[in-house]
Amino acid sequence: MTHAVAVMRALRPEQWLKNGFVLAPLIFSGMIGEPAAWLRSLLALAAFCAAASCTYVINDVLDREVDQAHPVKCHRPVASGAVSLRTAWLAAAVMLVLAALAAAPLGRAFWSILGSYLALTTLYSVTLKNLVFVDVLVVAAGFVLRVVGGAAAIPVPVSRWILLCAFLLALYLALGKRRAELVLLGDAAGSHRQVLGHYSLALVDQAISVVLGATVVSYSLYTVAADTVAKVGSEGLMATVPVVLYGLLRYLYLLHNSSGGSPGRALLTDRPLLVCVALWLLVSAAVIGLGQ
Repeated sequence: MTHAVAVMRALRPEQWLKNGFVLAPLIFSGMIGEPAAWLRSLLALAAFCAAASCTYVINDVLDREVDQAHPVKCHRPVASGAVSLRTAWLAAAVMLVLAALAAAPLGRAFWSILGSYLALTTLYSVTLKNLVFVDVLVVAAGFVLRVVGGAAAIPVPVSRWILLCAFLLALYLALGKRRAELVLLGDAAGSHRQVLGHYSLALVDQAISVVLGATVVSYSLYTVAADTVAKVGSEGLMATVPVVLYGLLRYLYLLHNSSGGSPGRALLTDRPLLVCVALWLLVSAAVIGLGQ
């Protein structure tokens, strides 16, 4: 592995997909056909990708000793020694500067949201990741900030329903990741990450069931809410509810059949899930386009 490749791996570009939540306000605002809105949304997306990479590197630096004993994380560039601490801190600083440059044209509101995201994720790396259930709630809050940031960049008002759905979906995914870690590490989970010692498969499965139900109900109510119907021009988004339900259940199936594999990787490689996401985007765009 060359040094440049190792540094790029430390930035975790495969995780940038999560920042797609920034584009949600653009899709549901009816501005999807406006080039200026696309430009501002893409700048916001770039800013969050760079900011996220900055915090990933900081987290890897802080966790390097613990990661060295982990069966998977020991291969991370910082933990393995492929990237030195000096280079890691330099990479984090460069990504922070790039995030600031991308955010520069987007206004004070976006700056404050991006700053809040950086502060929250840094605090997570330092201490909040060690608090049971607080850890996953903070991860979910980070996704809400992405949506709020995307709305501030355009700028458009953001639906409370969209924020609730984004929060619950992110919480569902975060709990799924905790479950995968428990399966992978088994009885030694608590020694690899302090907070995992407070979780059990039974507890996490109960939490996943609660959040899954809440996510489906919230999204279903969002599709028929008065402000949604007024904005879209019809109740056509109801047609996406079965698609969303299938996607959530497919993810649950993968969690129970992956033998501790990465749920994030499943989101990128599972063909039925990818088809589900594409179908949701297609149907949503068609409904919104017909209603305009």
